[in-house]
Amino acid sequence: MASPGYGKRSAPGQAPHDPHTFAHLPAREAYIASHIDRLPDGAAMDAKTLAKELPYGQQAVRTALNNLSEAGHLRRVREPAGDGTTQWVFRTYFSRTARSDAWWERWLNEGDEPQPDATPQRSPAYDALATLGLADPRLALSARECADLEPLAAEWLARGIPPAQLIATLTAGLPSSVHSPAAFTRRRLREKMPPEPPLPPAPSGRRIMECTSCRTPGRPEALSGGLCRVCRGVDVPDDAGVNARHQAAVRNHAARVRAGIRPGGRA
Repeated sequence: MASPGYGKRSAPGQAPHDPHTFAHLPAREAYIASHIDRLPDGAAMDAKTLAKELPYGQQAVRTALNNLSEAGHLRRVREPAGDGTTQWVFRTYFSRTARSDAWWERWLNEGDEPQPDATPQRSPAYDALATLGLADPRLALSARECADLEPLAAEWLARGIPPAQLIATLTAGLPSSVHSPAAFTRRRLREKMPPEPPLPPAPSGRRIMECTSCRTPGRPEALSGGLCRVCRGVDVPDDAGVNARHQAAVRNHAARVRAGIRPGGRA
């Protein structure tokens, strides 16, 4: 485990884990993502610690973490400790559900870290799914099916679609018979997913995102895939070229000076 207040934090609104959760990733990244997914909140997940727990070296783990960041599964963040002091803590937020840059930026600007509810209640997304069977018997879902589809429905509501509109969209234009209501509903939830709403006008300033690779702080829009431009290879400093030009200018100036003090030369 990391020091108290540091380490892994789970991002909100993740879909439940299934055998195909990380199937879109390369084998190494999928293996490491599955390991991180099983870690409890607060666990250390720096490259050095993970390399001790996994069959990969530190450099391979660092590369995999960068790739997971670009794939939308994690972001490094520094934020106030929340204990009334001025101390800042450094955390890595992990989401088994891949998120876009826009989603991470919206979440970063929302404010306080989501806290777990000690008294779980049915969510509006679950209620909307449970109501489908009343709106049209062809889409009657079991309690387990509602729970499985809840994250997808919750994403609709998070994008500004009210429950009544969600129900109307899912039940519109149904075929005469639906052999698998759960599969049909899942397909519609995915295929008709509305676009993400516009970003909030200004950041809250409570959290600062860092480059996953070099940990340089920056605004979310400057850290595409969680990486700064240099680590993405977009801006590569040409220090060697700058130094060479500077040294050549110095040599030319020295030659002109020497020419001026030679016998017969102009001072």
